[in-house]
Amino acid sequence: MESTQSGSTPKLKLNVKRTMLIGFAFFGILLLWQVYDSWCPTFLTEIFKEALHTDNETEVQYLVGIVMALDNLAALIMLPIFGRMSDKTKTPIGKRMPFILLGTVVSAIAFPFIPVCFHYNNVAGVIALMAIVIFFMMMYRSPAVALMPDITPKPLRSKANGIINIMGYLGGAFATLAGIVFVLSDYLGTGDITWATGNIWAIEAPFLIASVLMLVSALVLFFTIKENKLERELRPEMELGEKEAQSVDRVEEDRPLSKANRRMLLLILAAEVFWFMADNAVGTYFGNYVIYYVHASSQSTMITTILMGVASVIGFATAGFIADKIGRKYTMLIGLGLAIAGYFIMCFTLEGHPAGEDEYAAFPWHLYLVYILKGLGMSLVNTCSFPMVVELATGKKVGQFTGYYYAASMGAQTVTPVIVGLVIYLVPDFGWRMLPIYATVMMAISIAIFMFVKNVKIHNVDTPKGLEAMGDLD
Repeated sequence: MESTQSGSTPKLKLNVKRTMLIGFAFFGILLLWQVYDSWCPTFLTEIFKEALHTDNETEVQYLVGIVMALDNLAALIMLPIFGRMSDKTKTPIGKRMPFILLGTVVSAIAFPFIPVCFHYNNVAGVIALMAIVIFFMMMYRSPAVALMPDITPKPLRSKANGIINIMGYLGGAFATLAGIVFVLSDYLGTGDITWATGNIWAIEAPFLIASVLMLVSALVLFFTIKENKLERELRPEMELGEKEAQSVDRVEEDRPLSKANRRMLLLILAAEVFWFMADNAVGTYFGNYVIYYVHASSQSTMITTILMGVASVIGFATAGFIADKIGRKYTMLIGLGLAIAGYFIMCFTLEGHPAGEDEYAAFPWHLYLVYILKGLGMSLVNTCSFPMVVELATGKKVGQFTGYYYAASMGAQTVTPVIVGLVIYLVPDFGWRMLPIYATVMMAISIAIFMFVKNVKIHNVDTPKGLEAMGDLD
């Protein structure tokens, strides 16, 4: 049972098994992004160095940033469009599933050809395929993420979002543990590229693995989640959830947002832009930061990714329960505080100096701490922020508001690579040291904005506690 009666007070329970199955969408998304972020910025760096006949990687980072931003620009425009389109779509397999299946298939086919084009130094091919993958992943992303709030009552969405994010990070962890990150050094070596002579399978294998697992995760979702049937069965629980929404004013169907709710939405989205500008800056450039500034082996990033994944899983598993106690706002502020502490510590990283030409510098231990704080902090933020946005949407507009949420994040990811690349290029005396400074400043702005968001806690609902709160497993 998804809901029971205790006297006259309804109880809402989270169906963990169904939520985990929905989480397979995130499993595929984060698996792909793990591979994409680990390789594509370095691919672009090496290609542009070759094209411009330079050995100085800082001279090409602004170009890397522009390409990463252009790939995201189409997605920024299309995210709300696909979200709204899926809201209005009606098919025998549901309103979200057609977008999920098409986006997955095209992305999975295009993705493995990115390293092939890099291997043969085809600049246009690398950039075009990156753009195709980004575009169709965004077609997939908004509808896939909207599935959770479609069939989860509003008071339970933080816990559900935590479980879904855990599934996503399992995808990222699988990529890492399978050796997807550390084999980078097997192909690139010390950075002396000989095109078409490196072991192409060292860079092709992770992309193929990611594509296959994306297809598998989409098929699991398709065969286990029957959208139309679940929508009918869960209608009473969804209506109960609407009554207990954590919004300033009641959200009503076919009526515009109240002034207070609109202000809350805009503040959340504005703060989200800046925390993603901080987080994406480090996520996009950390591989290059380790290779070109720390001068450590790229294998070291595998350990940071694993530690961040473990910390993130802890955050995802606990954020919903913390939010029940102190509210989503203060849970997120704790997360933002942890993340900015990590970026501040990173500011004190010194440039590495290898002992010899074929040697690597020691990897600074405090960067492991940075990624633990970043993983734990951002997991608290991500678990609560998306439910706060879709809390303000009626059932007919979940996809549209999901699009708003991801448009804000993609907007940040569009401008941040360009800004960071330009800063590194234009401030040569600081160079790579500007990366953590930039992240710290952006996170501080985000915290300042988010302080004005009102903290609204669940009220007048008898939600189960402890193991009972996890709901039915069958």
